[in-house]
Amino acid sequence: MRDEKSPWPPLYALVVGFFMITLDMTIVAVANPAILVDLHTDVNGVIWVTSAYLLSYVAPLLVAGRMGDRFGPKNLYLAGLVLFTLASLACGLATGINELIVARSFQGLGAAIMTPQTMTVITRTFPPDKRGPALGLWGGVAGLASLVGPVLGGFLVDSLGWQWIFLVNVPIGLIGLVLAVVLVPSFPPGDKRNDVAGVVLSSAGVLLLVYGIQQGNSYDWSARTWSIIVCGLVVLVAFVLHQARDGNRAPLMPLRLFRDRNFVLSNLGISMMGASITWLTLSGFLYLQTVREMSAIKSGLVFAPLAVITGMLAPLMGKLADRLHPRVVPGLGFALYAIAMLWFAAVLRPDTSVPMLLIPLTVMGAANSCIWAPLPAIANRNLPLELAGAGSGVYNTIRQTGAVLGSAATSALITTLMVSKGFHAFAATGSGTGTQLSAQARDGLCSAIRDSAWLPVLLLAVGALASAMLERQASAADGETSSVDTGLEAGATA
Repeated sequence: MRDEKSPWPPLYALVVGFFMITLDMTIVAVANPAILVDLHTDVNGVIWVTSAYLLSYVAPLLVAGRMGDRFGPKNLYLAGLVLFTLASLACGLATGINELIVARSFQGLGAAIMTPQTMTVITRTFPPDKRGPALGLWGGVAGLASLVGPVLGGFLVDSLGWQWIFLVNVPIGLIGLVLAVVLVPSFPPGDKRNDVAGVVLSSAGVLLLVYGIQQGNSYDWSARTWSIIVCGLVVLVAFVLHQARDGNRAPLMPLRLFRDRNFVLSNLGISMMGASITWLTLSGFLYLQTVREMSAIKSGLVFAPLAVITGMLAPLMGKLADRLHPRVVPGLGFALYAIAMLWFAAVLRPDTSVPMLLIPLTVMGAANSCIWAPLPAIANRNLPLELAGAGSGVYNTIRQTGAVLGSAATSALITTLMVSKGFHAFAATGSGTGTQLSAQARDGLCSAIRDSAWLPVLLLAVGALASAMLERQASAADGETSSVDTGLEAGATA
């Protein structure tokens, strides 16, 4: 039974930590030039500051979600928050690049432990017909943090130094820890049997796959890179076969999750969204900082309307999605996002006025709230409570893997397009300041970004198609006893 007390205070407590860890995925990019100079490293070292966090974040997500079911989501969340906060302190005090990379790895591990627990607590404290606004807030925080990162990061780097993008997490983490201890309820742990083989196979498979994809462009997609990717896929196939084995009484990823049509389609949609928004941030900041010579703060402020609109509308869209057919709100969001993405790309010129960029970005903010807010609610609505952690782990793993795929594909595509246009020197470095580019090179970069926009548009079209196939879900009256199977029956008879 759920606690009769209001479930909102626990959610507010969890949002503090979730905002912090999501923010850390984007805030570091702004500090890369300062880290490179201050720690006397090279571009590869700076790249690994982000890569180490991402790899250690994505690989354990599936395990962390299931462990929350076994040992209690509150316990796992607190452990992850303590680890993340201590690792943030270590990052801020690092005096060498290797120290920083190791600390970032522990930071990513702490974030991985925390992330699935936030969705699990929402699923276990809110009845199905009330989860929309709650997961709307959760999704809005994710979208907002990913776009606020560059603005806040630019301010901290310019005013206090790069160390403070990490040190600022320490007081926030302590506040979040106190709030979670006081406000988040404890849930009885479930079956404590461990699927050791599943843990090893899932972690190794995701690690190999993500590493290969993320580093592929850096190694020119060599045979070694493809070997790593193929090995990762083979290990993941072995993991799925292990999960399906009849003798496995404690599967890490219960395959009955995928009997729920809406769970599968929502995961497909959020992976497309993760890849698409990665294209937007990578291409957008490349254009603003390289072609337009904007500072980190100014370029971040250009994206401010998107972040503000997303934060304002996400809870409202989550509530609206509860009242309408599941396909309506996310379907509208994907369609709007595709239109706005094409619009944004079409106006990218070296001399485009900022207001011309703000209009499509504002539309994207509205579309963002239609996707980030409803999809997690749709994905988890029909899952039984004992599978809440497993479902959260799968959802977050797929979301973040989509972002990694989007990052790799965007970098490779823009680089290829630049080479095809004759700008080999720029493509070889993949970076540079506006003052280093000729007028012709700026035109070439804008043209490459415009041409690459068809990638996210196609991905968003897949998301729209997935949304169009969503089924009407179980009624609120079935909320306490809903299961995957009853959810399917409700969808079939709707």
